[in-house]
Amino acid sequence: MNFTEIANNRQSCRAYDPERAVEQEKLDRILESARLSPSACNGQPYFITVCRKETAKKVARATQGMGMNKFATDAPVMLVISEMPYVASAALGARMKKNDYRSIDIGIVTSYITAEAAAQGLSTCILGWLDDAEIRKICGLEGAVRLCITLGYAKEGDKLREKKRKSIDELVKFID
Repeated sequence: MNFTEIANNRQSCRAYDPERAVEQEKLDRILESARLSPSACNGQPYFITVCRKETAKKVARATQGMGMNKFATDAPVMLVISEMPYVASAALGARMKKNDYRSIDIGIVTSYITAEAAAQGLSTCILGWLDDAEIRKICGLEGAVRLCITLGYAKEGDKLREKKRKSIDELVKFID
């Protein structure tokens, strides 16, 4: 699949096949893609915790406050993205330019993860609704949990939904 095909076929999955495990080779490719993603000053100010089996279910439950993300319990893998300190040069740049490079870098690594998962025939959903303190406790993390990503195979018959996006004219301006 080329990147445009990945972008067209990737969607937030809300129906996972809980009986179908994610193969280690595919998980390894996804994590290698994450490792190669760009970040400010190559600092990679994040940490990825791979949760499977009962730990994945515990993390999923920590994303389900107020009835949200019920589908997450069926995902065989939960990837927890937590924040780590900046490297010195990125910290200086963030302070001087008043720009949150960590959030940008976490967004980039998340994009790489979800794109590579789609290329591997897997489905994902990015979850920002979560109980940071509970997930830190489950995973033994010190850094703030910024996102969780559900990962697995979509249930049979989970159809690709029509994408509702802004037009190019609403998103892009050309200046010569």
